[in-house]
Amino acid sequence: MNNTFLKYGLLFVVLILLQVSVFNNVSLFGYAQPMFYILFVFLYPVTQRKSLFMILAFSLGLSIDFFSNSGGINAAATLFIAYFRLPILKTITRKIEFDNDQFNFNNLPIGEQFGYLFILTFIHHFIIFQLSYFKFDALSLVFSHALFSSFFTLVLLLIYSGLFLKKTR
Repeated sequence: MNNTFLKYGLLFVVLILLQVSVFNNVSLFGYAQPMFYILFVFLYPVTQRKSLFMILAFSLGLSIDFFSNSGGINAAATLFIAYFRLPILKTITRKIEFDNDQFNFNNLPIGEQFGYLFILTFIHHFIIFQLSYFKFDALSLVFSHALFSSFFTLVLLLIYSGLFLKKTR
Protein backbone atom coordinates (compact mmCIF):
# COMPACT_ATOMS: atom_id res chain seq x y z
CA MET A 1 0.00 0.00 0.00
CA ASN A 2 1.23 3.48 -0.84
CA ASN A 3 2.66 5.25 2.21
CA THR A 4 1.33 8.65 1.09
CA PHE A 5 -2.17 7.26 0.63
CA LEU A 6 -2.10 5.70 4.08
CA LYS A 7 -0.69 8.84 5.73
CA TYR A 8 -3.24 11.24 4.24
CA GLY A 9 -6.10 8.77 4.59
CA LEU A 10 -5.36 8.46 8.29
CA LEU A 11 -5.01 12.25 8.61
CA PHE A 12 -8.38 12.65 6.86
CA VAL A 13 -10.16 10.34 9.30
CA VAL A 14 -8.39 11.67 12.41
CA LEU A 15 -9.20 15.29 11.52
CA ILE A 16 -12.88 14.47 11.03
CA LEU A 17 -13.02 12.67 14.37
CA LEU A 18 -11.17 15.48 16.17
CA GLN A 19 -13.37 18.16 14.66
CA VAL A 20 -16.70 16.53 15.41
CA SER A 21 -15.82 15.20 18.86
CA VAL A 22 -13.59 17.96 20.25
CA PHE A 23 -13.43 21.19 18.25
CA ASN A 24 -17.15 21.46 17.47
CA ASN A 25 -17.72 21.63 21.23
CA VAL A 26 -15.22 24.47 21.80
CA SER A 27 -16.20 28.11 21.67
CA LEU A 28 -14.02 30.94 22.91
CA PHE A 29 -16.08 33.87 24.22
CA GLY A 30 -18.97 32.87 21.96
CA TYR A 31 -17.14 34.21 18.88
CA ALA A 32 -14.23 31.92 18.14
CA GLN A 33 -14.88 28.40 16.96
CA PRO A 34 -11.83 26.44 15.79
CA MET A 35 -12.13 24.58 12.51
CA PHE A 36 -9.00 22.50 12.73
CA TYR A 37 -10.05 20.06 10.00
CA ILE A 38 -8.84 22.47 7.29
CA LEU A 39 -5.33 21.34 8.21
CA PHE A 40 -5.84 18.61 5.60
CA VAL A 41 -6.08 21.24 2.85
CA PHE A 42 -2.83 22.84 3.99
CA LEU A 43 -0.84 19.62 4.31
CA TYR A 44 -2.01 17.73 1.22
CA PRO A 45 0.89 17.54 -1.27
CA VAL A 46 0.78 20.38 -3.79
CA THR A 47 1.91 18.27 -6.74
CA GLN A 48 -0.70 15.52 -6.42
CA ARG A 49 -3.61 15.28 -8.87
CA LYS A 50 -5.87 18.27 -8.39
CA SER A 51 -9.04 16.34 -9.21
CA LEU A 52 -8.43 13.85 -6.41
CA PHE A 53 -7.60 16.69 -4.02
CA MET A 54 -10.82 18.51 -4.87
CA ILE A 55 -12.86 15.33 -4.29
CA LEU A 56 -11.12 14.76 -0.96
CA ALA A 57 -11.62 18.38 0.14
CA PHE A 58 -15.30 18.22 -0.75
CA SER A 59 -15.66 14.88 1.06
CA LEU A 60 -13.93 16.30 4.12
CA GLY A 61 -16.27 19.28 4.29
CA LEU A 62 -19.29 17.11 3.59
CA SER A 63 -18.29 14.72 6.38
CA ILE A 64 -18.06 17.62 8.82
CA ASP A 65 -21.45 18.85 7.57
CA PHE A 66 -22.97 15.42 8.07
CA PHE A 67 -21.85 15.20 11.69
CA SER A 68 -22.52 18.88 12.44
CA ASN A 69 -25.88 19.06 10.65
CA SER A 70 -24.78 22.22 8.88
CA GLY A 71 -26.27 21.70 5.44
CA GLY A 72 -23.23 21.82 3.16
CA ILE A 73 -21.56 25.06 4.26
CA ASN A 74 -18.35 23.30 5.33
CA ALA A 75 -18.20 21.44 2.03
CA ALA A 76 -18.58 24.70 0.09
CA ALA A 77 -15.96 26.56 2.11
CA THR A 78 -13.46 23.70 2.10
CA LEU A 79 -13.84 23.16 -1.64
CA PHE A 80 -13.34 26.90 -2.23
CA ILE A 81 -10.06 27.10 -0.30
CA ALA A 82 -8.86 23.84 -1.85
CA TYR A 83 -9.37 25.33 -5.30
CA PHE A 84 -7.55 28.57 -4.49
CA ARG A 85 -4.81 27.04 -2.31
CA LEU A 86 -2.16 26.74 -5.00
CA PRO A 87 -2.65 30.20 -6.59
CA ILE A 88 -2.46 31.82 -3.15
CA LEU A 89 0.61 29.77 -2.23
CA LYS A 90 2.29 30.75 -5.50
CA THR A 91 1.48 34.42 -4.88
CA ILE A 92 2.80 34.40 -1.32
CA THR A 93 6.00 32.47 -2.08
CA ARG A 94 6.52 34.14 -5.49
CA LYS A 95 7.15 30.73 -7.11
CA ILE A 96 5.71 29.39 -10.33
CA GLU A 97 6.30 25.67 -9.79
CA PHE A 98 6.59 23.45 -6.72
CA ASP A 99 8.56 20.24 -6.38
CA ASN A 100 6.88 17.99 -3.83
CA ASP A 101 10.20 16.40 -2.87
CA GLN A 102 11.66 19.80 -1.96
CA PHE A 103 8.53 21.62 -0.80
CA ASN A 104 7.77 21.46 2.89
CA PHE A 105 5.32 23.82 4.56
CA ASN A 106 7.49 24.05 7.67
CA ASN A 107 10.48 25.21 5.61
CA LEU A 108 8.67 28.35 4.52
CA PRO A 109 9.66 31.53 6.36
CA ILE A 110 7.32 32.27 9.26
CA GLY A 111 5.85 35.30 7.47
CA GLU A 112 4.91 33.23 4.43
CA GLN A 113 3.51 30.47 6.66
CA PHE A 114 1.39 32.95 8.57
CA GLY A 115 0.20 34.73 5.41
CA TYR A 116 -0.72 31.50 3.65
CA LEU A 117 -2.53 30.07 6.66
CA PHE A 118 -4.29 33.30 7.57
CA ILE A 119 -5.58 34.13 4.09
CA LEU A 120 -7.03 30.68 3.46
CA THR A 121 -8.32 30.28 7.01
CA PHE A 122 -10.04 33.67 6.95
CA ILE A 123 -11.60 33.00 3.53
CA HIS A 124 -12.84 29.61 4.77
CA HIS A 125 -14.31 31.03 7.96
CA PHE A 126 -15.84 34.02 6.19
CA ILE A 127 -17.65 31.70 3.77
CA ILE A 128 -18.82 29.49 6.65
CA PHE A 129 -20.26 32.37 8.65
CA GLN A 130 -21.69 34.20 5.64
CA LEU A 131 -23.54 31.09 4.52
CA SER A 132 -24.56 30.41 8.09
CA TYR A 133 -26.12 33.85 8.66
CA PHE A 134 -27.06 34.33 4.99
CA LYS A 135 -27.79 38.03 5.44
CA PHE A 136 -25.81 40.96 4.11
CA ASP A 137 -26.94 43.17 6.97
CA ALA A 138 -25.08 40.84 9.37
CA LEU A 139 -21.77 41.52 7.60
CA SER A 140 -20.10 43.05 10.67
CA LEU A 141 -21.13 40.05 12.77
CA VAL A 142 -19.92 37.67 10.06
CA PHE A 143 -16.61 39.53 9.81
CA SER A 144 -16.01 39.51 13.58
CA HIS A 145 -16.86 35.81 13.91
CA ALA A 146 -14.65 34.98 10.94
CA LEU A 147 -11.74 37.07 12.26
CA PHE A 148 -11.82 35.71 15.82
CA SER A 149 -12.34 32.13 14.66
CA SER A 150 -9.52 32.51 12.15
CA PHE A 151 -7.09 33.64 14.83
CA PHE A 152 -8.15 30.81 17.13
CA THR A 153 -7.80 28.24 14.35
CA LEU A 154 -4.51 29.81 13.24
CA VAL A 155 -3.03 29.48 16.73
CA LEU A 156 -3.97 25.79 16.78
CA LEU A 157 -2.54 25.25 13.29
CA LEU A 158 0.74 26.96 14.16
CA ILE A 159 1.03 24.94 17.38
CA TYR A 160 0.48 21.75 15.38
CA SER A 161 3.01 22.91 12.79
CA GLY A 162 5.65 23.62 15.41
CA LEU A 163 5.11 20.38 17.30
CA PHE A 164 4.48 17.78 14.62
CA LEU A 165 5.86 18.96 11.29
CA LYS A 166 9.57 18.49 10.85
CA LYS A 167 11.90 20.69 8.92
CA THR A 168 13.84 19.06 6.09
CA ARG A 169 16.70 21.53 5.89
